[in-house]
Order: sequence, then structure tokens, then C-alpha cells
Amino acid sequence: MSQKQNKQSAWMEKWPAPAKLNLMLRITGQREDGYHLLQTVFQFVDLCDWITFRPAEDGRVSLHKAIPGVPELDDLTIKAANLLKAETGCTHGVCIEVEKNLPMGGGLGGGSSDAATTLVVLNELWSLGLTTEKLMTLGLALGADVPIFVYGYSSWAEGVGEKLEKIDIPEQWVVIIKPDCHVNTKEIFSAKDLTRNSKSITIGDFIAGQHQNDCLGVVRERYQSVKDALVDLSDFSEARLTGTGACVFAQFDSEDAAVYAYKSLKDKWQAYLAKGVNESPLFSKLKFGKYTS
Repeated sequence: MSQKQNKQSAWMEKWPAPAKLNLMLRITGQREDGYHLLQTVFQFVDLCDWITFRPAEDGRVSLHKAIPGVPELDDLTIKAANLLKAETGCTHGVCIEVEKNLPMGGGLGGGSSDAATTLVVLNELWSLGLTTEKLMTLGLALGADVPIFVYGYSSWAEGVGEKLEKIDIPEQWVVIIKPDCHVNTKEIFSAKDLTRNSKSITIGDFIAGQHQNDCLGVVRERYQSVKDALVDLSDFSEARLTGTGACVFAQFDSEDAAVYAYKSLKDKWQAYLAKGVNESPLFSKLKFGKYTS
């Protein structure tokens, strides 16, 4: 396939925007600007939104169909595309279509992942030549979770979540429950009873089993449905909170055990069966599909 044909086919592709899990979250301090200093571990799962990009001859950036309740200009994919244009002077346009599968407000990073896929793929399709580091910097302006999706590999993270170090984690099966509530992240991080002085640990400590989430106690006491989901999921494996939630998850060593838990829970809860993956599905597609500029 010629480079031109390759680029044309890439415009017609559906590009994955995967979910992430926080396998651990410690709050080790707070900056003067109010942002909390964190230690966390990100891993991707193969549950994805799917995004299609179509060239627009008029140079405009638009959505094929807006997400209900989200004004088009507030959509992170639109913000990401316009940020690329402003940064590079690019005059191209694009119509963005998002197939939304990840629950909103669940702590799985759906909006941030959509933004990252937009940055990464349009950088290729528009032949902008920005480095991963530059795209991560741009992404941080859109949200604290965007850089990990641009980075594309499971990571140990510090700072406000932007200092990333690649880490290999067992790729286990996962069952995720989305309780019927929306956790207000700002409320959780503002809570007086939130732990803000956890001792820093090492990657070795995490691998040895230290994977507490400092937000868990606060969220569990304020959101009954999260508490109930944790109880039900813990019948099958250790139930944990991702980020500030609302989603809770449990890891399984075997597909059979995960499937059994999923089937047992899916009639009561909005549940998902997925597989943890260290390399983002987006970068696996870029690598093996050879969609490069």
C-alpha cells in the first residue's frame, strides 16, 4: 500500500480510545495552587470508545453528532483538534464522530481518552510531526488524565499524574461495575476527611501488594451505590475503586472466573467484562496497522 493510500484508509478507520484503571492512588501532599500530589498506577483495559475522523474541506472542526448534555464546543475532542490547529497553524478541518461506549463520570477516563486519541491520530493524519512529549504537554492543558493516554503504556505516575514511568503489570481479566451515580471529583478532593499525607511508596511496594486508594473511604461513605457495588463485587475478588470512581473493579487470574463474576452481576449492575493491557489499543493499532505519516 502506498503512503497516500495508507493515509486515505486511515481517514476511514475507527480509532480506539481505551479506558484506564487506577490500580492504586495515594495522596502524598498538596501544592499551593490546590492541586494534590499523587502516586498512582495506570493500566489500560480493552474497553474502548471508537472515533472516526473525516476531512473537512472548509477547515472547520465539528462533531458528527454531539454527546447529549455536552455542548459541542465543550467536547474534549473538539478542544483537542482546535488546540492542534492553534499550536501548529494547521488549516485543515475535520468532522469527528464518537461512538461512546465508556460510561461518563465513572473514573475510566473516557473524555480524556477521546481527547488523546484525537491529538495522536490527527497529528498523524494532518502530518504535523509533533513529538509524543509535545502532545502530552498539550494534553495536560485539556485534563490531568490526557497525558497517560497520549503516552500509551501502563505507567507509574507522580506529580498531579503527569510524571510517567513505564511499568509492566500482569494483564489480568477485569470486571468493572458502574454504579448509578456520578462522583464529584472536586467534592472528594475538597473533603476534610480525605487523607492528604500518605507516605510515598516505591514501584516495588506496589508490586508487593500495596495498592490502597486514599479516596476510597471518602467516596464509600458519601455514595451508597458505590458502597453496595464494592460489597457485591467483593464476593468474587478484591473490589477496588478506580480514581475517585464511581466505577469499581476487580481483577481475575482466569477468564472463566471473570466471566462467572460478570454473569452473576450483570443483571443487577451496569457491568463490563474486559482485559487489562499494558499497551494502549490505540498504539497497538498504530503499530500493526502501519498508519503513519
